[in-house]
Amino acid sequence: MGLLSKLFARSRKSKLTIGIVGAPNAGKTTLANRISNECGNGTPLGDVSPVPHETRDVVALEHCYISDPSGSLDLTVVDTPGIATSVDYREFLNHGLNRQESISRAKEATRGVIKAIQSLDKLDAAIVVVDSARAPFDQINWTVLGNLEARNIPLIIAANKTDLPEADTILVEDTFQSRIIPISAKLGTGMNELYGTILTVANS
Repeated sequence: MGLLSKLFARSRKSKLTIGIVGAPNAGKTTLANRISNECGNGTPLGDVSPVPHETRDVVALEHCYISDPSGSLDLTVVDTPGIATSVDYREFLNHGLNRQESISRAKEATRGVIKAIQSLDKLDAAIVVVDSARAPFDQINWTVLGNLEARNIPLIIAANKTDLPEADTILVEDTFQSRIIPISAKLGTGMNELYGTILTVANS
C-alpha cells in the first residue's frame, strides 16, 4: 500500500474546506486556479495580475477532488484577498491607475483584507502562500500565521515562485522554523507534494 493509500485508509474526513491565504501578489489566485484545473472543474477563481490586491473578495469553489485508488477527499477551495497591514493608494499609481482610481482601489482592497480575515473562521485548514523570491520575514506573513494559529487552524506553508531564479526556499524554511512545501503554482511543480500534505491534514 502506497503512502497516499495509507493516508486515505486512516482518514476520517471526506470533506475539507481549505483557504489559500497570504500577502498580496504571493500567487494565491494562481494556486487556486491551478487546483481548480487539476482537481476541480477548471473554473478560474479569479484573475491574475501584477497589480496588487487584484483579488478583493472571498471566492470559493466546491468539489475539487484529490483521489487515489482507496478514496477521495472533497475539497472546497477558498481564494482570499491578500492580507496587508496597510494599503497605500500610491502603490496603484505605479501600475498606471490615476489618483481617483487608485484611491477607489485602495478602499476596495482594505475591505478585502477585512473579508479575508473574517473568512478564516470558516476554514478547516489553510495554505499560507509565501513568495519565496522575496524576503519572507515581514510583518504581513507573521500576521497571517498569527491569525491562523490564534484560531487553531491547521496550516501548510507553501513557498511559491520556485521557478524564479531569486527564489530561496531555504530562507523561507529557516524563517518560519517549519516544514514548507516548495511549489511553482505557475508551472505546477511541487503540487503532488502539496496534495499529499493536504491529505495528511485531513487525516489529523
